[in-house]
Amino acid sequence: MEGNRDEADKCVNIATRAFEAGDKEKALKFLNKAEKLYPTDRAKALLDAITKNGSSAANGTHRRRPAESSESNGAQPQRERQESGGGESSKGFTKEQVEGVQRIKRCKDYYEVLSVSKEASEDELKKAYRKLALKFHPDKNHAPGATEAFKKIGNAYAVLSNADKRRQYDLTGGEEPSSPGHSREGGFDFHRGFEADITPEDLFNMFFGGGFPSSSAHTFSNGRTSYSRQTDYRQERTEERGDGGFSMFIQLMPIVVLILVSILSQMMVSPPPYSLYSKLSTGQTIKRQTENLHVDYYVNRDFKSEYKGSALHQIEKNVEEDYVSNVRNNCWKERQTKTDLLYAAKVYRDDRMRRKADLMTMDNCKELDRLNNLFRGG
Repeated sequence: MEGNRDEADKCVNIATRAFEAGDKEKALKFLNKAEKLYPTDRAKALLDAITKNGSSAANGTHRRRPAESSESNGAQPQRERQESGGGESSKGFTKEQVEGVQRIKRCKDYYEVLSVSKEASEDELKKAYRKLALKFHPDKNHAPGATEAFKKIGNAYAVLSNADKRRQYDLTGGEEPSSPGHSREGGFDFHRGFEADITPEDLFNMFFGGGFPSSSAHTFSNGRTSYSRQTDYRQERTEERGDGGFSMFIQLMPIVVLILVSILSQMMVSPPPYSLYSKLSTGQTIKRQTENLHVDYYVNRDFKSEYKGSALHQIEKNVEEDYVSNVRNNCWKERQTKTDLLYAAKVYRDDRMRRKADLMTMDNCKELDRLNNLFRGG
């Protein structure tokens, strides 16, 4: 019995691909054959899912499709060997995953795909998409048709999360009769204008910040590939042209010029006689304090003899202006960071982010308030 396991796996792979192509009769034929050779949970899960959907071939009697019957006896085994080439279909899946994919394929519009009402809010759409995208991602769900289901979920969210597209979609409707001007997918029709402008993989990575790592890129039914495959293709095209080195040099020329100009400018301009921080490289290690705002700054050993009277007054004025500018910029960054944390906490309902925002000390903003009070008092 154990010796038949490899042949049984091949039959399950052929059945899986036939099921994805919509040929239930062929799928049942090879699943029944696999069960006779070596029963497995994979074969049973797929067989149960097909028979539950009311296939006419569930009783074990199968009719050969016209396209199938026209194949020669020599070509058919070769096709079966090609279809049993492992890959994603060699991984396990459950009966629930197969039934979930079939539910997505039977959906009539994008609201039904996400299982939300037409009055669903933005948060409800995000919550529904997060749940379904994680459930049907091809790296996690290996049931037949999971890639197509994942693509439909991505299209649904991309359209309904866009206010303009959603308004147009609600006016036009999702289900249309088949015609050259419409795109047929998964048993129902959607306007071509309602397909997502971004691949489902890219949408998933934007939404989840990387998602499931995978060494292989997925190709979707509309011919578009994931970002990694597009990048590889562009790289291959560059290598084929043979001009990659010269083109790269031309593209880098503006950057090289900017770097050279920056270096020359720094060489021509003498460094300021003070620093807000101690610098061993310039010898500015002697600590001083401005007379007005009491701001600390650092100078070299010759500073006291070189700058006196009005010159010293101007230096300290420049120190205070630089210090206030730095405090103002850092305060703005603190406020922006806190705002971003509070927004993320609200959107993702993350109490950890809210606590992190509440615990921010906002030191620079406090210092800016202190300086403003000094200015008003002055």
